[in-house]
Amino acid sequence: MLFLFTAVAMGPVFAQHWGYAGEAGPQNWAKLDAKNAMCALGRNQSPIDLGGFVEADLKPLKLDYKAGMAAIVNNGHTVQIEYAPGSTIRLGARSFELQQVHFHAPSENTIAGKHFPLEAHLVHADKEGNQAVVAVLFREGAANAMLAKLWEKMPAKAGEKEELTARFSATQLLPDNRDYYRFNGSLTTPPCSEGVSWLVMKNHPTVSKAQVEQFSKALGFANNRPVQPVHAREVLK
Repeated sequence: MLFLFTAVAMGPVFAQHWGYAGEAGPQNWAKLDAKNAMCALGRNQSPIDLGGFVEADLKPLKLDYKAGMAAIVNNGHTVQIEYAPGSTIRLGARSFELQQVHFHAPSENTIAGKHFPLEAHLVHADKEGNQAVVAVLFREGAANAMLAKLWEKMPAKAGEKEELTARFSATQLLPDNRDYYRFNGSLTTPPCSEGVSWLVMKNHPTVSKAQVEQFSKALGFANNRPVQPVHAREVLK
């Protein structure tokens, strides 16, 4: 189950499985495990409310995504798509490989205080372990064709996994116009590690109310971390 104790004592702190509500919720993540200290101490935490934008010369995204969606997993925290090696995004001189895609409902990042019904995180890492996340905020509207294909295989219970016999590309989750906002942030789940490059799409594909409800039913709870203070960070556009 999501909130059971999972480890022995670590000094004065007990490692406890984290969740999104109650004693295991986001406000207590740093108390559950000493490794989660950044969840409370970090100054560049994600998600954030995007605003106060700074004009910048952001280069077009250089994506090289293959049809690499391999399996869909309900891991008890989210529904996650495992991705085969070989798909990349380039930021400056660095190449980041796409590792997995997962979802949050409602959205974690907000724009001018507004939540979106669903958010996808395309998680990448380079050879040194640095991470970059491409975030897609979905607005309510017509059913999303790509999500419909994935949701057909969505495991209804935590711990279940389904192989995807048809391989799809993560490109199909992105809007046609790939202008983006950029800011420095963190993982939105424990251990809340910082130094993550966030690229949030400015344009929003649609998702139907029924598709969001199917996702939420599979998890049984809202899986969004509350927005975090921006502090001195700039949000580039």
